[in-house]
Amino acid sequence: MENNFIDYVKINCRSGKGGSGSMHLHRDKLTAKGGPDGGNGGRGGHIIIRGNKQLWTLLHLKYRKHVLGHDGQSGQSANKTGAEGKDEILEVPLGTIARDFETGQQLFEINNDGQTEILMHGGRGGKGNAFFKSSTMQTPRFAQPGEPGQEGWKILELKLMADVGLVGFPNAGKSTLLSVVSAAKPEIANYPFTTLAPNLGMVYYRHNRSFIMADIPGIIEGAHLGKGLGLRFLRHIERNSVLLFLLPADSNNLKDEYKILKKELRLHNPDLMQKRRLIAITKCDMLDNELLKELKKEVPKDKNKDGSKVDVLFISSVAQQGIEALKDAVWNAINADV
Repeated sequence: MENNFIDYVKINCRSGKGGSGSMHLHRDKLTAKGGPDGGNGGRGGHIIIRGNKQLWTLLHLKYRKHVLGHDGQSGQSANKTGAEGKDEILEVPLGTIARDFETGQQLFEINNDGQTEILMHGGRGGKGNAFFKSSTMQTPRFAQPGEPGQEGWKILELKLMADVGLVGFPNAGKSTLLSVVSAAKPEIANYPFTTLAPNLGMVYYRHNRSFIMADIPGIIEGAHLGKGLGLRFLRHIERNSVLLFLLPADSNNLKDEYKILKKELRLHNPDLMQKRRLIAITKCDMLDNELLKELKKEVPKDKNKDGSKVDVLFISSVAQQGIEALKDAVWNAINADV
């Protein structure tokens, strides 16, 4: 499943061109010289993006490099307007952002099921000669051509929508925690960058409640510059309402590690510092009571934006230590600002 997670596609789009207006003069067996009756051309087909809550990846668009809208039909006699070109609709997961490739400008964001946005407008249909008839021009012998469609490269990016995002260096225990608290089955191994794609898991809580946890691939120092897996995955953290920092108990310096993680997030997007934070010290099953007591003196101290203390929890995913307390803390943090 991991290789099927695609969160970035670049596509070349061309909307349909508008149909030409008709230059026609009314003629029948009773009318030798009738007036203008050329109809307008039909609009070209739009390129439309539509949200679909059943989708979770952009995989279906990975190999679709060209998206073409249909052309509008030409106007006809008897003031008949040409048919509009068929719109080309691309369905995307919720959390998809559309950008212009040349400028990098964000065009829109899809957040709701069924939400539609026009990525590229089809060309307008040309006016038929009947449109130009006036008191001073009784028999116009011209009509407008249809407008050409738009063409260019666009970027679609997906940001995962989760309640809590796991933040930590590679091999901090994020995948292991997700596999323990949810039904997700991420790849787990004792080497950096085991996780090469984000994983989502539904965590079931007390009284039939639940929340969504996202395991984001490990951050390294310099990630905001694109080092490691860098910018490719940092954007997923932007949509998480709570950030859970995982620091392994065997870290050389917990405070420095936490400081680097916060710095990378801040340099990527300063707004991330406004999110509520939690700290979990992982792999605590390796510690006896004496070592745990010493470790508690070394944990980072921090405050949330509202001045509340950032909670520090001590857990072991493998030994199932502190997991229920962690769920309680996460649930309280998710609902703290509600």
